[in-house]
Amino acid sequence: MVRRLERDGLVYYQFASWSEVKHGIFTRHGGVSPAPWASLNLGGNVGDSAAAVRENHERMYAVLGVNGSRACTVWQVHSADTVLVTGPVRGRRWLALADAMITDRPDTPLAMRFADCTPLLFVDPTQGVIGMAHAGWRGTVQGVGANTVRAMTQAYGCKPANIQAAIGPSIGPRRYQVGEEVAAAVYAYFGTSDGLIRRDPADGTAYLDLWEANRRDLQRAGVEQIEIAGLCTAERTDEFFSHRAERGRTGRFGAVLSL
Repeated sequence: MVRRLERDGLVYYQFASWSEVKHGIFTRHGGVSPAPWASLNLGGNVGDSAAAVRENHERMYAVLGVNGSRACTVWQVHSADTVLVTGPVRGRRWLALADAMITDRPDTPLAMRFADCTPLLFVDPTQGVIGMAHAGWRGTVQGVGANTVRAMTQAYGCKPANIQAAIGPSIGPRRYQVGEEVAAAVYAYFGTSDGLIRRDPADGTAYLDLWEANRRDLQRAGVEQIEIAGLCTAERTDEFFSHRAERGRTGRFGAVLSL
């Protein structure tokens, strides 16, 4: 179950079962950016001013009570590559070109940005390990979720059955119309499109269910505890930025997870 919280003007969601882990998936509210990025835009390459984006980041970290100076992120490229995080890189805002991060270091927040793609969050309370991934359709059919699980097991000795995963707000199955190349890629990766691709009865166009696709990918990787927020960014532009619904003129909302 997700709960909606508001503090110091910022609105964010948390997974109720993770009360012992500092985390939040933030909405578009509580920042300083002007339209069309109003107002808590965390994206640095969408046309917003660098000063506004920095202020928005500082507000986000302050609300969660995490150390923004230790926050780590990646330059997201729709891959399945995972970075083992030990801390920030001096002189650079991002660690690498990748779409997933894992760490066992306390006081080292993981942060990523979204505007329809799916946030995937991971916690292994047994080993004291966290992870975060960015799953658009390309990352999903490359298995970015499963790859994150494998990285946690290889690097830190996690057992998939002990890993708790959460699928955050993203574009939902009613709104995510995709082309035939995407439908083919889904079939190629999963071996089926049943329950993943819905066809419009009127014209046969395809709609992808990113939530179910990532749930299935994680389940195949051995994860048993999976929670889905069930919040569609394209239907809830009052709360979230949506690249699809706002035709590219929008910001990026943030997700943060820290031991």
